[in-house]
Amino acid sequence: MQQIFNFIYKNSNRLLFLLLLGISLSLTIQSHSFHRSKMISSANFLSGGVYERINNLNEYLNLKVQNDALASENAKLRSILFNVKDTSSIAKLDSIKGVKNENILISKVIHNSYNVHENYLTLNSGELQGVKPDMGVINSLGIIGIIDNTSPHYSTVISILNKKSQINAKIKKSNHFGSLVWDGKSTGFVQLVDVPRLASIKKGDTIVTGGQSVIFPENIGIGTIANIYTEKETNYYKINVRLFNDMTNLGHVYIIKSKDREELTNLEKREKDE
Repeated sequence: MQQIFNFIYKNSNRLLFLLLLGISLSLTIQSHSFHRSKMISSANFLSGGVYERINNLNEYLNLKVQNDALASENAKLRSILFNVKDTSSIAKLDSIKGVKNENILISKVIHNSYNVHENYLTLNSGELQGVKPDMGVINSLGIIGIIDNTSPHYSTVISILNKKSQINAKIKKSNHFGSLVWDGKSTGFVQLVDVPRLASIKKGDTIVTGGQSVIFPENIGIGTIANIYTEKETNYYKINVRLFNDMTNLGHVYIIKSKDREELTNLEKREKDE
C-alpha cells in the first residue's frame, strides 16, 4: 500500500495531467457531434476486427460439424432426386430394378489407394450401419465404386480405379450401353468398352450409369468422353472417359441401399438355373 502512495506522490503531476486531458477530451467529444461520431466509428472498427477474428476461429473449429450437416442435407436431396418419377419411357425399367426403394447411408473415406492396379477404399461405416457387399458408393459428382467386404464398423470398396471393376454404363444422349473398366494407366480416366459402332458419339458427351444392374440407379454421373477409338479385333468403340471425380481426393460418400436387391438377385439366379 505504501508503494502505491509513493508512486502517486512521485507521479502526481503526470497523473493530474492525464486526468485533466481525459476530462477535456470527454467534454470535447460530448459537445461536438463530429468528434463524437469519429470516436464511435473508431470503437466500432476495433471491436469489429476483434469479432471478425473470433468468428473466423469459431468457423474453423466448427468445420467438421458443418461438413457433417452438409453431407446429411445432400443425402436427403439425393434421396428425393432418386425417387422423382422419370417421364421418359426407358426409365420405367428402373422400377423393376428397385431404384425407387433406395436408402442412402452417409459415410466417409478414411483410406484411399489409387497408385496400383487394384485400388480399394476404406469407409468408416460397416455392418452395424446396414452396409453389405455389392452396394454402390457415390458422391455428389458421380460413382466411386462398389462395397467389397464389411466388418461391424468398417467396409472396403472396390474403386472404379481397379482393373477388376466392371460397371454397366451408357452414353447419356443415345442410351448406347457398354462396360466401364480401367486400364490401370491414369487416375483421371476410365474406359467404356463394347460400345457398338452404330452409336452416335462425340467428344464431350456425358457418360452415366446404365441402370442394368441392382447396384447403381440409372443416370448417375461418371464423366465425359475424352477420346474415341475403334478396337480392330471386335470392331467396337473403346471410349476414354474423363472422370467427374478426382479419385485422389475423396471425403464424404453415399452408400446406396437397394431394398429389392436380394429379391431381384435371387430371381435372376433362379431364372438362369431354369
